[in-house]
This record gives sequence, structure tokens and C-alpha cells, in this order.
Amino acid sequence: MSEDPEAAVWGPGQKLHKGSASKEKITPLDLVVFRAEAAGRTTFAYSSGTSVFQESSGTMEDKRNIQIIEWEHLDKKKFYVFGVAMTMMIRVSVYPFTLIRTRLQVQKGKSLYHGTFDAFIKILRADGVTGLYRGFLVNTFTLISGQCYVTTYELTRKFVADYSQSNTVKSLVAGGSASLVAQSITVPIDVVSQHLMMQRKGEKMGRFQVRGNLEGQGVVAFGQTKDIIRQILRADGLRGFYRGYVASLLTYIPNSAVWWPFYHFYAEQLSSLCPKECPHIVFQAISGPLAAATASILTNPMDVIRTRVQVEGKNSIILTFRQLMAEEGPWGLMKGLSARIISATPSTIVIVVGYESLKKLSLRPELVDSRHW
Repeated sequence: MSEDPEAAVWGPGQKLHKGSASKEKITPLDLVVFRAEAAGRTTFAYSSGTSVFQESSGTMEDKRNIQIIEWEHLDKKKFYVFGVAMTMMIRVSVYPFTLIRTRLQVQKGKSLYHGTFDAFIKILRADGVTGLYRGFLVNTFTLISGQCYVTTYELTRKFVADYSQSNTVKSLVAGGSASLVAQSITVPIDVVSQHLMMQRKGEKMGRFQVRGNLEGQGVVAFGQTKDIIRQILRADGLRGFYRGYVASLLTYIPNSAVWWPFYHFYAEQLSSLCPKECPHIVFQAISGPLAAATASILTNPMDVIRTRVQVEGKNSIILTFRQLMAEEGPWGLMKGLSARIISATPSTIVIVVGYESLKKLSLRPELVDSRHW
């Protein structure tokens, strides 16, 4: 930032005047805005973390640096209302691929499906569109865990910022912590919805088979859910709803902890290669799937084991791993990876664009003009 004798920078809460400079607004924490009426021009400057930006006559000097909108910059009411609506739309769009991935991971070898596309066609022919949404109504309860996830992530970033300004450290710790909280809520819902995903007309893929009609509509859908819950309680008690909890933590904590740092890393690299006028949302949308693919490759082996533990009623992660290796070899650990990446690519684009747009829409009014989008 250029040296200007007529300009002054104020810290949060200070009311100072120097020369012809006057205070425009005082914002909390790391955001400082000042106005200098020098040489007939208006200058705005603000800082976020260690980056300093200056805008003169409405033109930002460096638009490549991506400013992360932090928790304290958000209007919380808007954030939660828009967030629930966005999450619901995303789940509707990606749920069929989640179901396909689960079935591919549970089946023995290629006994039922030969791949993602083959599974999609066979399920559609056998059960229709509703077959691709088995267990969806139960799965919608994970909206609660989704809101807990983003809240924990943002608050943990704020907490870690007191000890480290490294974005990688903040993303790593916040991502892992958010996943820990979310999985504690999600696992029981996942256990029930996964057993519902395994229901096929006239055939049994998982431990439990619902009785009666499998059309998956209206009261019948809820009847299937109650039937599965009763069978889990009868077979395993309350502990049955947390079957695979440790495996879930070992899958999703690393996945979340890895995704966020890679997301910011890829976004920063792309921003340095793109023209200055390129909207940030473009390379953020590209960075999301790249980070998701990276995290999926690293964590898919544990995801396969987690799914088998939950659906087949295994009690040991190690024994499940050994059985998988004996039956299918190392490639068995990559089962469902293509379905996972295929589902992750569009969903992550939607999630990233939606989440970044959500934060932009939820930005407190006095901070809107200070952001390049």
C-alpha cells in the first residue's frame, strides 16, 4: 500500500483523525476500512489476515488474492436459512450416485453390477426413479448434521486464528473438527438409510430385508424405515445405530481435513494463473472437484471398509480389511471410487458455488462493497 501523508489507518474501535482523512466505518477484528480525502480522490483499504488490498476510485489493485469470508463477517440468520435450502437441493441431485456407490461397495466382486453406469441402468429398469431414492427421506435428517458441520468449521477457524494465521492449519483443524461433530449425528441416520438403499425387489443385499411392499412411496416408505429400525434394535440394540462409527471417523475426518486445505491450495494456484478480471467463483468451482478427487483417492479404502462394517454387521475394521483383501485383493479397496468421484464432481461444484455464494449473500451489509467476487 502506497505511503500517503494525508491518509491514516485505524485499528478496530479507534477514532482518530489525521489531516483531511476521516473515519468511514469501524469494523470488527481483522477488517479495517478507511477513507482518505486526499488530492480529490476517495481511497478504501482493507486487510484480511496478512493480505492488504487498496481500492482507488472503485478499482481494486489486486483482485487475484482470494479473501475468505470468516464467521464474524456473516449475517447468521441469512446464512442458516439459505444454507438449509441449498443443502436440500444438493442432496436431491446427488443422492442416486450415493446409493449406487453404496451398492457397488457392498456387493461381492461384480455379482450384481459391473460399474456405475450398469448399476444406474439396472436400478432404473428394476425399480424406476424411486429406486434411486431409497432411504432418501431418512437421509434428509442429515440436514441437521450439515448445519452443525458448517457452524463447527467456521467457529473452529475463528478459534484457531488466535494461535495461527496459516490458512492451511486453520482449514486442516477446522475440517477435521467439523467432521467429528457431524459424524456423531450422521452415523445413526446413515446406518438406517444404507440398509434402505440395499433393498431390492425379491433380493437381499444387506443384513436386513423389509417386509411387504417395496414400492417406496407414501406410508410404505416410512413403514420400511420403522421395519429396519426394529430389526437393528432387535439384532444389535442401540449400539447397532453406531455400527461403523469408528470407521466413519477414520474415513470422514481425514477426508474433510484434507479437502479444505487442498481446496484453498488449488484455488490459490489457479488464481495466480488466471487473468485478474476472472471472477473468483470460476476457479473456486474448479478447485472444489480437484480437492474432492484428491481426498476421495486418499480415503476411499477406508470408505469401502466403513460401508461393509455398517451394512454387513461386521464388528472389526481389521478383520473386514483382511477379508476384503483375501476376496478381492488391493483393487477391492478402490471399489466405488469412480461413482464417488462422478457424484463428487457435480455435487462439489454445486456445493462450492453454493457455499461461496451463500457466504456472499450472508455477508453483513456494511462489508459487501469491500469484496471482489
